[in-house]
Amino acid sequence: MYEHLHDHHRWILPEVLEAQARRRGDSTFLTVIGEGSLSYAAAARQARQVASHCVTAGIRPGDRVAVLLPNGLDFVRLWLGLGRLGAVIVPVNTGLTGDFLAHQLRDSGARAVVSAGPAAEAVADVIGGVDGLQMLDLDGWQHAPQYDGHLPRASDTACLMYTSGTTGPSKGVLMPHAHCYLFGLGSIEGLGITEADRYYVSMPLFHANGLFMQLYATLIAGASAVLRARFSATSWLSDIREHRCTVTNLLGAMSQFVIAQPSSSDDTDHGLRVICPVPNPAPHERAWRERFAIPEVVTAYGMTEVNIPLYGRLGTARPGTAGRALERWFEVEVRGPDTDDRLPAGQIGEIMVRPRVPFGFMSGYAGLPEATVAAWRNFWFHTGDSGVMDEDGWITFVDRTKDCIRRRGENISSYEVENAVASLEGVAEVAAYAVPAGAEGTEDEVMLAVVLRDDVSMDAGAVAAHADMVLPRFARPRYIEIIEALPKTPTQKVRKQELRTRAITSSTWDRERH
Repeated sequence: MYEHLHDHHRWILPEVLEAQARRRGDSTFLTVIGEGSLSYAAAARQARQVASHCVTAGIRPGDRVAVLLPNGLDFVRLWLGLGRLGAVIVPVNTGLTGDFLAHQLRDSGARAVVSAGPAAEAVADVIGGVDGLQMLDLDGWQHAPQYDGHLPRASDTACLMYTSGTTGPSKGVLMPHAHCYLFGLGSIEGLGITEADRYYVSMPLFHANGLFMQLYATLIAGASAVLRARFSATSWLSDIREHRCTVTNLLGAMSQFVIAQPSSSDDTDHGLRVICPVPNPAPHERAWRERFAIPEVVTAYGMTEVNIPLYGRLGTARPGTAGRALERWFEVEVRGPDTDDRLPAGQIGEIMVRPRVPFGFMSGYAGLPEATVAAWRNFWFHTGDSGVMDEDGWITFVDRTKDCIRRRGENISSYEVENAVASLEGVAEVAAYAVPAGAEGTEDEVMLAVVLRDDVSMDAGAVAAHADMVLPRFARPRYIEIIEALPKTPTQKVRKQELRTRAITSSTWDRERH
């Protein structure tokens, strides 16, 4: 375990790495399936070389570097190397294209971008419209000297990660070193991780769950991780069995996909001691415990902005709930969304959070001071999620009050979807919103309500074809409804709740049926 585990002044990525390299040496830190392994000592050495390589390319401490790389050793080397330099990693979803991608590259103020594979082609398509952005080539880092510059501070920004917008484009979350560390520490405390554990990581590293809750937790604990390039429900259990993994996380529909695999006599042939599925409806927990015989099932709740303030408890089965506060690090209450007054147990309100440790939260939205202040009204961060707390402090998530959509582990900005679809000639108005998908409480599908101009005749299939051209794959709508008018308030805001309540009708176009 990291020697300064609870000293928030020492929650600094390169300091953690150097300490673990001294202590763990040639012990395996990371194995990437199909690519190779990295020891603690090698990870620290290569981080210093990548930092030096970046300096040669003109990157300085505090500069922002956008990264569009698949899960693999290069992503990890760059994360650790930028951390050693004191630069800011901007992990970008490798599925982004067009305006979605250009917005994040432009808005982040990135000085350079690193990309590979299909993501490199998407970057090439938009980089001409992003002023001051250069390509950073990792080739040759192995020949760079060891960087020995000053370490960053726990309060310095380590990461700029984008989260879905509601009334505007996706917002960049400024994440200090201490904030990123606390994601990992929360996993250690919530899941009981020790040096003996092996973390199976199949989520993309451009998400906080994969990078911080899992991989950074591994580093802090001095454990080892097994990384898959991308999640595969068919390989999930065989990977865990082959690599003797003891802990893993699942998000959204991933649980559903694994549980939907045919039952086998080998389902209990594994070494998992704990799984962290988010969310965790009762039927899923039953499958984890009974079909797969996993001893501990612990769920959690959080956001990029606020860390992971809620965890279940080892030894306690509470399916359907989001967990209890990690009280050493966070305050969590359910308060009135309009009054901000604390509500009594059993009453539904908005989940609000604040940290107990300096820089354990985001430091703001990049370039959006008004949005930052609004989210922090009355010194509580307003999550935009409704929930209810019982008398013992357990919180159950009820619904999203914010207008965002969660699909296949991605937060989707309804605003960006609407803008993209509205670019189709003949569309007068469009509303994007969530409708339930799969098991109750897991995640959403994207639905569009489209109003056409009076002089236009168009079917939902044509709208879908346009959406497929202008939207990333994960944001493409499953359902489309052509309607005469959008329901609106007296101030002309679209009543999304009315659309969600109406949901799917006999006239709804369904991608899976066409």
